[in-house]
Amino acid sequence: MAKTKFKLIESLADKFRAKNFIIKSDKEGAKLIKINFCDFWPNFKKERNYLVELLKTRYTLEITDKPDFLIYSVFGNEYKKFNCIKIFFTGENVRPNFSECDYSFSFDFIDSPKSFRLPLYAWWAPADELIKPADLDAKKILAGKTRFCNFIYGNPNATKRIAFMQKLSKYKQVDSAGTFMNNVGRIVTEMEKVEFIKDYKFTIAFENTEYPGYTTEKLVQPMLAYSLPIYCGNPLIEKDFNKKSFLNYSDFASEEELIKRIIKIDQNDELYMEYLRQPYYHNNQVNEFINPQNILRQFHNIFDRQVL
Repeated sequence: MAKTKFKLIESLADKFRAKNFIIKSDKEGAKLIKINFCDFWPNFKKERNYLVELLKTRYTLEITDKPDFLIYSVFGNEYKKFNCIKIFFTGENVRPNFSECDYSFSFDFIDSPKSFRLPLYAWWAPADELIKPADLDAKKILAGKTRFCNFIYGNPNATKRIAFMQKLSKYKQVDSAGTFMNNVGRIVTEMEKVEFIKDYKFTIAFENTEYPGYTTEKLVQPMLAYSLPIYCGNPLIEKDFNKKSFLNYSDFASEEELIKRIIKIDQNDELYMEYLRQPYYHNNQVNEFINPQNILRQFHNIFDRQVL
């Protein structure tokens, strides 16, 4: 009985320790910030995520059940239990509710010192990975493009992109490697996606919804693989990226015109390489929304209570 009781106490102690731990900063003498995360997506790791990796460059973090600052998202209501400064983050097309949060990081262009636009694609790869090298070898990249176009999705309700894929397939087969309409014989996971699409000249990169500012990883994944994105989504996408580096659905009068352009690029190597040589960012410089220094500056304002 005593042994069982001892194990129970140890188990409870382990559980307590797991909820309270220190993440040391890379910076000498860094300020300690008591923080917590909740209501994020499944398998979200409090101790290892994009925000933690960024914040620890300037702060030492204590993950605790009694935080001074809570970062929460849209997958639950646990945030309501906390009494502290609340920071809303969303990777979904959802607006911040400032009656419930003190600050927000979202897709929205909100003119307020309490809001910062931080699109979800920032989480996918370091911002500087999309800076194109001056010596980019477009011919070599093109030589590695052995397949036409891919479509990797699982949502059966996104009728616009499904219909577009079916139209484009009348020209050449579009390989569908997601859980929906799969025709390649295996399911490509989210973590495999960039590697998988490296062989493809084109990638259908349609967002789930079209909304000003809503840009996700769907555009960035093919960019990382030098696969020419066929993008549909954020009507203000030019604020994020150089539209000469991809095909933007809304720039064409019709789907037929867009498909004619895709066919022309597919049949003209020089034209394809012109797109490859275009920088993704304007002036080949990381945009203001995902610039780490800008994000850290906003957290500085929050943690030091300079914005009230």
